[in-house]
Amino acid sequence: MSVSPSVSASAAVSASAAVAAAPHTPTQADLFAFVRRTAADAELIASLPLDPEGRTWVRLEGPGGSEAWLIGWPPGTGTGWHDHAESVGAFLTASGELKENSLAARLPADGWKTLELTEEIDRQRKLPAGTGRSFGRHHVHEVLNESTERHAISVHAYYPPLPQIRRYSRTGQVLRLEHVERPEDWQ
Repeated sequence: MSVSPSVSASAAVSASAAVAAAPHTPTQADLFAFVRRTAADAELIASLPLDPEGRTWVRLEGPGGSEAWLIGWPPGTGTGWHDHAESVGAFLTASGELKENSLAARLPADGWKTLELTEEIDRQRKLPAGTGRSFGRHHVHEVLNESTERHAISVHAYYPPLPQIRRYSRTGQVLRLEHVERPEDWQ
């Protein structure tokens, strides 16, 4: 015979109130909704100072304790190959157009310096204003503004806040881990 534990009505109400009061962990969908709403804020987008030489950025308040950024991309700039470690994320182009090159495979998180990539692993996506995407942990990509004349602006959000960014170099099908950046390197 099994006995089910009994919970009083007041204990059940207290438990559900505690769950309701706990902060909501943002999902990829939540982050994407945030970047979409933020990119639609014309006044905020216009307020970003743009530098003709290098990327500019402003940190934003993201949902549920996430890390968020408004980023300006001068013509011809990009991130290089990188990932966001254990964070999930989303980004959306607010103005101009960006291109994302990504790998359609989950790479090992640690324990390697050089990987030989298989054929047909590469994905490319054009992201004109109003379009973006969300992504999971260990998503390896590079983001580029291929325009020769026009800045692009985008909104990005990550949860949990970025613990690190791993930077890679790529020659053909060979991907090499070059270095790891910590938050103090970019804040």
